[in-house]
Amino acid sequence: MDGRRFRAVQDTVGGEVGTETEFTYHEHDGEVWAEYGGGGVRRGFLVGTREGDRLDFRYSQLNTAGETSSGHCVTVVTTLPDGRIRLDETWEWESRPGSGTSAIEEPPHADRATRAE
Repeated sequence: MDGRRFRAVQDTVGGEVGTETEFTYHEHDGEVWAEYGGGGVRRGFLVGTREGDRLDFRYSQLNTAGETSSGHCVTVVTTLPDGRIRLDETWEWESRPGSGTSAIEEPPHADRATRAE
């Protein structure tokens, strides 16, 4: 996961992440963290753990209206047939009402940045 970049597959209902949002993930010794932004999110951060194909993390973000929000997410990591990584997420806000599911994927090969692994 370290250095991999992801984008939302579609706009997230009930959330602020959309197809314009880009995530950059990092991983070391079972710890995962990421920075993200774009679309409705001015700046966001997540931090958590990885055990096998499961990520468990908390996120905190600032939207384009200047409002902060935070929540919890559990994610399943899968490898697509073409080798790209997909993250299927089940999330819920902790700072306000709402929950949902979403998915982010690595962009097609031509759009990917150079990765560490």
